[in-house]
Amino acid sequence: MSVPASGQDVGTGAFSRLGFGARGMALGNALVADPSADVSPHYNPALLPSASGQRVSASAALLSFDRELQFLEFTAPLGPTAGIGLSLTHAGVNDIDGRNADGVRTETLSTDEFALSLAFGNRFADWLAVGTTLTLYQSDLLPEVDPVRGFGVDLGVRVQPTGRLSLAATVKDLLAKYEWDAAPAGGGSHTDRFPVRVQVGGSYSLLDERLQFLAEMESRYTTRDRRDPQTLVTSGGPRAQTRTESFLLHDLRARVGVAYRPLKVLRLRAGVDRLGVDDTSGLRPSAGFGVRQSIGDLDLRVSYAATLEPYVRTVMNTGTVELFL
Repeated sequence: MSVPASGQDVGTGAFSRLGFGARGMALGNALVADPSADVSPHYNPALLPSASGQRVSASAALLSFDRELQFLEFTAPLGPTAGIGLSLTHAGVNDIDGRNADGVRTETLSTDEFALSLAFGNRFADWLAVGTTLTLYQSDLLPEVDPVRGFGVDLGVRVQPTGRLSLAATVKDLLAKYEWDAAPAGGGSHTDRFPVRVQVGGSYSLLDERLQFLAEMESRYTTRDRRDPQTLVTSGGPRAQTRTESFLLHDLRARVGVAYRPLKVLRLRAGVDRLGVDDTSGLRPSAGFGVRQSIGDLDLRVSYAATLEPYVRTVMNTGTVELFL
């Protein structure tokens, strides 16, 4: 059974789909086919072979409603045609009021979620690269319930038909799910599956690669279970039972980005994420910049992005520091 769900942003592990770092967020997260070197494999592991050298990056985002988001990443070339990446994403919510059934405040709660990823990509020809990412997820929501873990797989491919044009596709979060056991908190067992996302996009460069246009489409599929309590009449009398029905939610969206380099040390960026999601109220526009400076033999790059969040219309400020060793 397939149920259309255009405009919905449902799904487990939503923190891992906000983007990765200031550069990606400023470009509307439309980086599946980014032709630039040293792109985070979060967007496509097939981009790893373009790594120019060892890179360490750290990012942090300032969000409203006591939310926090941080990223750490290391990427490096591996041989003449391959690249490898290791990243950690953390998201959390602090200062949550815990109250009993009478509404009396009892404690201060917090939540934490993590995604630890190992990515590998290899270039099989000058025009073809493929890659894969293995991700371990963890969610810690309630003190009484043990943290739950899940495992996901990403697959990516990138094709370079011309020097200016790049095309790519990914399938993300295959097999990823959380299997909850909430018995210690008075609940039961439940399985939450991550949305499976299929992304197809491209990029085009102009003005000696000083101007770049990026765009992609995402088709998102989420499996949900609906439980309907029923009463079954038997020879021994009525008996309560629960009927479970699975259905599929489908969400189609797009994102675009543009980057311009007016100076060798400066890049200006802008983008829009969530195109096609609930008209203009669901849009996620963003803008930012990046600067670079050499410190001896080291290459230092600093990026900033301001992202207008959908619906609540608060601004998320993200900063990234990258160091090329």
